[in-house]
Amino acid sequence: MGEPISLTINGQPLQVKKGTSVAAAILMARAASRISPSGELRGPFCGMGICMECRATVNGMAQQPTCQMICEPGMEVVTA
Repeated sequence: MGEPISLTINGQPLQVKKGTSVAAAILMARAASRISPSGELRGPFCGMGICMECRATVNGMAQQPTCQMICEPGMEVVTA
């Protein structure tokens, strides 16, 4: 761990250390993972891929549990 990698969160560039989860990167970007049906901003909760509160679109694939994904160079993440 340690070497920086670049990805985008909602079109904004972000650098994180190798080994960072996508959910952590979303939090670092101060973005919500999704919006609930009642309009609440949501983010990671369980960190184990069970609650699915951290879902986002990653590289064009919707509803990905980001707490279970490690950031990769050039990754494109779209939230809420």
